[in-house]
Amino acid sequence: MTMVNKKKAIYLSLAFIVMIIMMQMPFPESIRNAGKGVLTYEGQIAMGILLFSLILWMTEALPFHVTGMLSVVLLAIFNVDTFKNIVSVGFGNHIIVFFIGVLVLSAFITKSGLGKRISVFLLSRTGNNTSLVILGFMVVGATLSMWITNMAVAAMLLPLGVSILEEEGSVRLKSNFGKALMIACVWGPLIGGVGTPAGAGPNPIAIGFLKEMAGVDLSFTQWMMFGIPAVILLLLPGWGLLLLIFKPEMKHLKKTKEELRHEYDNYPPMSREEKLTLVIFLLTVFLWLSSGWLGKLLEISIPVSMPVLFTATLFFFPGVTGLKWKEIEEDISWSGIILVVTGISIGMMLYQTGAAGWLSFVLLGGIGNFSPLMRVGAIVLIVMILKIALSSNSVTATIVIPIMIALADNLGLDALSIALPASITASLAFILVTSSPTNVIPYAAGFFSIRDFARSGIVMTLVTTIIVTGVIFIVGSLTGLY
Repeated sequence: MTMVNKKKAIYLSLAFIVMIIMMQMPFPESIRNAGKGVLTYEGQIAMGILLFSLILWMTEALPFHVTGMLSVVLLAIFNVDTFKNIVSVGFGNHIIVFFIGVLVLSAFITKSGLGKRISVFLLSRTGNNTSLVILGFMVVGATLSMWITNMAVAAMLLPLGVSILEEEGSVRLKSNFGKALMIACVWGPLIGGVGTPAGAGPNPIAIGFLKEMAGVDLSFTQWMMFGIPAVILLLLPGWGLLLLIFKPEMKHLKKTKEELRHEYDNYPPMSREEKLTLVIFLLTVFLWLSSGWLGKLLEISIPVSMPVLFTATLFFFPGVTGLKWKEIEEDISWSGIILVVTGISIGMMLYQTGAAGWLSFVLLGGIGNFSPLMRVGAIVLIVMILKIALSSNSVTATIVIPIMIALADNLGLDALSIALPASITASLAFILVTSSPTNVIPYAAGFFSIRDFARSGIVMTLVTTIIVTGVIFIVGSLTGLY
């Protein structure tokens, strides 16, 4: 057995030991009854399995989705609920088809070349000023990641950024321009991901939990009312921080503005597949934005997952595109989907057994005495700190959102007022490279170190906490949420 496997075996053993200790721990009644939260025996079992999952997720002793599947089995073995019910609340949730639809759309945007065309177009407009090139990458990343996965956007920007740096002769780990540009390839997608429900994995997870646990049906446009202002207000400070911390060593690229524009002008005309992908993408956005009045017109309920599932099928109609399902399937993260649905099962069991309510009151009950503004700020900061330990945005949402919804119930507050700040913050992983796969992709190019990322990320986290808190509180106050 290799040293790596020995470590993983130790972590796995530790996870099982901690789980059993938690399950068998004799809590006195004074602790079991925390405010309105009551820790039942089933809740204690669910807490033990949560700790088991947390240890494995944090140490990556098993793949994330495998830990999720194992946890679902353990919930049934220890009789928290029937296996059928545990599976149905996760795998039977409509959010699974939302993920599939968004991933199909994302794959077509990437494979058709539409994503790269948009990137090249915006670069042609920034000119050769290095500061504006960095801003251009952030704007492109944010704009695209509102509609397709953060990872896909980072993967699109990476080769474009690396080609610029290599043309400039930028030295890896020494060039400030290289550091700033590659970190911009991370920050842009991370920031844009909070803009819409389609932007990042935690967003639809949160929407699903709010619907199932609190009966709150958050629409696409309602999310955007909070998400879009946050994106807009985060971009310029983020750009300014990168220029301040990693001041580029040169003001202009070797290529002139005219050369960059000439490159775009000579870019091949849009192919038929690009045009069709653009049309279907715009149709998807239209259906998302108009789902409210369209649902009333048709006298049906149109959840966030329905439009994208419909438009994803259009790609495969006869004669629409030349891409086959097998080609698209390669870009669909089935492991990510499994992690999401098993995570929903775990979260729902925590909520239904009362464990989430008990835990929320023990850990966060004190924020009930805070003013609404301070409460939002505390939640945003807590979740951003949690991101340091949890290396998956979906895992963060799985653990945090049920606890926040239960906390709102315990404190007699609107579930959205507590869960929304946590939901929007769950994918903003600025400090550790390992906190999100989106971070790892540009890091792999070798232009910035883990220390570089953390140094800039700590400052960005503080700035983000202030801006996101302000946006959510102001928009929430205007809409009657606070």
